[in-house]
Amino acid sequence: MSKIRAAVTSVGGYVPEYKLTNKVLETMVDTNDEWIMSRTGIKERRILKGEGLGTSDMAVEAVNELLKKRGISADEIDLLICCTVTPDLVFPATANIITDKIGASNAFGFDLMAACSGFLYGVTTGSKYIESGACKKVVVVGADKMSSIVDYEDRQTCIIFGDGCGAVLLEPTEEDFGVMDTIMKSDGSGRVHLHQKAGGSVKPASHATVDAKEHFIYQEGQAVFKFAVTNMADVSAEIMERNNLSSDDIRFLVPHQANKRIIDATARRMGVGEDKVMLNIEKYGNTTSGTIPLCLWEWEKQLKKGDNLILSAFGGGFTWGSIYLKWAYDSK
Repeated sequence: MSKIRAAVTSVGGYVPEYKLTNKVLETMVDTNDEWIMSRTGIKERRILKGEGLGTSDMAVEAVNELLKKRGISADEIDLLICCTVTPDLVFPATANIITDKIGASNAFGFDLMAACSGFLYGVTTGSKYIESGACKKVVVVGADKMSSIVDYEDRQTCIIFGDGCGAVLLEPTEEDFGVMDTIMKSDGSGRVHLHQKAGGSVKPASHATVDAKEHFIYQEGQAVFKFAVTNMADVSAEIMERNNLSSDDIRFLVPHQANKRIIDATARRMGVGEDKVMLNIEKYGNTTSGTIPLCLWEWEKQLKKGDNLILSAFGGGFTWGSIYLKWAYDSK
């Protein structure tokens, strides 16, 4: 009996209309366009504006697009995994809110939190439901409204993050396409360098925590950069070696869009040139769980059946990982 693999059969994406440019940021904090570009490669980021709008609202747009492209209805979805660090609510899961809003009445769902590696963890998890035969159609959403946890007086972090969402549909195939291999890693000792101080069970919300601005991202930039630049490059090289892939075999590196210097270091380690790197950080910044699926969404028309992609990320946790994905269809 041939092996069942989880193939990506459709992609959807959504970014809000409002563009927060470096020029606007210059009026908010002590920074400038040249400084931001040289250190991060980011020119602008999208921000979800509007009262009462959250992560699920972006996800609804992305998932509905994915369903329309595939020509299926929401009630055909078996499972929806929402990868996010900015859920609509602490509970219930944002996945449950999304399935309700799109009418996925036959799906179960849950949220998965692995920060910037979330989408990779989600695809890895979703692929197991497909490979085991437990599910036929799994939607993996990577979505974050990072503006909801960014302190726009902190010039270290407010220049980096944006809002956005991407989603993929996983379906079974007996052909040699889809999720070929995954390597997922984590190291909880890294939590001291990147976290949100309050709002959890250790330090519930109070007047004191709000006044102390502890409900925003706390990041020690240099420490995170050092770990990211090493580990993201290492795990990308490791998955290539494990699958006997040379740089010539790779159609695209699909990296988490955190910082252009980290992406460049990963590409160098893999031996791939800029023409083989998906890069949209300049337009969207770091959308956390949204970066990799948004790349797939933007580059979908360039992808051909059989293309070898290396998906790679590093995030809070620390979490990091890589997926060897063989593209399963030619875009119309």
